[in-house]
Amino acid sequence: MYLHGTSRINSRGHLEIGGCDAVQLAADFGTPLYVYDEQLIRDNCRAYVEAFQQSGFAFQVAYASKAFCTMAMCKLVEEEGLSLDVVSGGELYTALKAGYPASRIHFHGNNKSPEELEMALDAGIGCFVADNFYELELLNHLAKERGKTAAILLRITPGVEAHTHEYISTGQQDSKFGFDLLSGQALQAIRNSLQAEALELLGVHCHIGSQIFETDGFVAAVGHIADFLLEVTQATGFTAKVVNLGGGYGIRYVEGDTPRRPEEYVKAITEAVRREFGSRNIPFPELWIEPGRSIVGESGTTLYTVGSVKEIPGVRKYVAVDGGMTDNLRPALYQAKYEAALANRMNEQSGELVSIAGKCCESGDMLIWDVALPPVRPGDILAVPCTGAYGYAMANNYNRIVRPAVVFVKDGSAELIVKRETLDDLIRLDRIPNRIQLQR
Repeated sequence: MYLHGTSRINSRGHLEIGGCDAVQLAADFGTPLYVYDEQLIRDNCRAYVEAFQQSGFAFQVAYASKAFCTMAMCKLVEEEGLSLDVVSGGELYTALKAGYPASRIHFHGNNKSPEELEMALDAGIGCFVADNFYELELLNHLAKERGKTAAILLRITPGVEAHTHEYISTGQQDSKFGFDLLSGQALQAIRNSLQAEALELLGVHCHIGSQIFETDGFVAAVGHIADFLLEVTQATGFTAKVVNLGGGYGIRYVEGDTPRRPEEYVKAITEAVRREFGSRNIPFPELWIEPGRSIVGESGTTLYTVGSVKEIPGVRKYVAVDGGMTDNLRPALYQAKYEAALANRMNEQSGELVSIAGKCCESGDMLIWDVALPPVRPGDILAVPCTGAYGYAMANNYNRIVRPAVVFVKDGSAELIVKRETLDDLIRLDRIPNRIQLQR
């Protein structure tokens, strides 16, 4: 297993993260357990900010909170000087309850409800990323009712298909997100926005996909946006103040994954903007980006306790853990790949190929199909790294399984940031109608 950030093997042969023994963490907080390397999160935030500071461009780095959103994470992002990208009323509420400055929040989503828009307007958020004509009309109406002006970016689909899983590729023409460039929708959206009484158009936004290793797609998107903004200026006289190029920067999940460093993505983007906008005599905009996975993905490790072990001679050996698709839906949803290790026996040689099964009543609840481990025994602590993005965020209660706890670890200290759910939590919102008699 590749060791990220502050992870290391300590003198006891145990996995250690942020100066904390993973085996002790499992004993103290129970399993499954999400463990976040706080220092690595901070280092990743700073890498993006420092890269832009060296570029000479005005910028905002907005953390894409859909990757992992808790009150503690919002406070950490605030401390590191990042803006915040939210995509629902729930994420917005979490940020506001954490005391995150509303003026640094950007609100995304392809179907924001009137209630969500009202919450955001009343809070005074910094920017809405408008996704469709319905939203433009609704947001203008709600802002006008309040005597406010809503700053917006228009999300456009630049016709760039990133090299990623089809379910997470969002920049191509056929997408549920944004205004299409090729059909003329995007230009019409510009016109509508400029004519709206209560909207202030800042510029445009695009997002070409997720878990992207190469920079070519981002460079191509910049070219398409520059062409479009030149057309916009010629047709309407509008000059974009802001161009948001989204996120999607990849991380290393397994051997063979080759993501770029934050500064490489930023350099490719800023050089492309300087070249493409400069050649068209378009004023350089303020650049925004939205890293999420690349900030928290590698910082998260999920700890499990091994339970049953089932061997089918000549076929496969199944190792079952006390979690699964309820705490990590990505393998079932995206066929995502992971590595793993025994946190309590890190120095032992990996001698057999096993498959890691979850405990849900689904044949598809498999966390890892093939991974080499030392001979596994019930009670071992299995560590699966790189679960910091979309693990807790997608956690669910299928089979009425409680969601895990979350801890931040740093300098030998472990802090609980999300309590483990209880069985009482599972039924807290349940109601039995009067016409159904509870049998006692």
